[in-house]
Amino acid sequence: MAKLVSKTYGDALFELAVEVNKTGLFLEEVSAVLQVLEENKEFDRFMNHPKIPKEEKLQVVENVFKDKISKELLGFLVTIIEKDRYTEITSILVYVIDRIKEYSNIGTAYVTTAIPLQDKERTDVENRLLATTKYEKIECHYTVDESLIGGMVIRMGDRVVDSSIRTKLEKLERELLAIQLA
Repeated sequence: MAKLVSKTYGDALFELAVEVNKTGLFLEEVSAVLQVLEENKEFDRFMNHPKIPKEEKLQVVENVFKDKISKELLGFLVTIIEKDRYTEITSILVYVIDRIKEYSNIGTAYVTTAIPLQDKERTDVENRLLATTKYEKIECHYTVDESLIGGMVIRMGDRVVDSSIRTKLEKLERELLAIQLA
């Protein structure tokens, strides 16, 4: 159900962004709103509190975001509150960000390596991803996992490329066990 809500409302906001030709602005604003919500847990508790009247929540949202975001996005937030969908706000905003990035040919990659990559290595990874995908721009998020031993794991959407030493050793172990059993 939550996925349906985030898709329904997220698609509406995405289509509005395309219609008014403000996908870039909406991407920035939605990302900023999401960051504000993630950094202010008290605000989230206030907005989700069942005993606080909807009118009070609407007033707070307007006071916090008025003149800081576009009137379209502010109107969207008001609609979310009026329709009692605030509990889904994070998933809706993440969905919108993903849709706008896909529409704008911006890919998101999660790269895990055994050791931190140098700037040149990061640039090489990003250039390789740009060359092998349809995207015009790549946003890479790097993490380190020493258990990989070496190599890297790259995840983009539902695709995973695992060239880690750990995975190669596990595959070799399975092959050797299969030989011994035969």
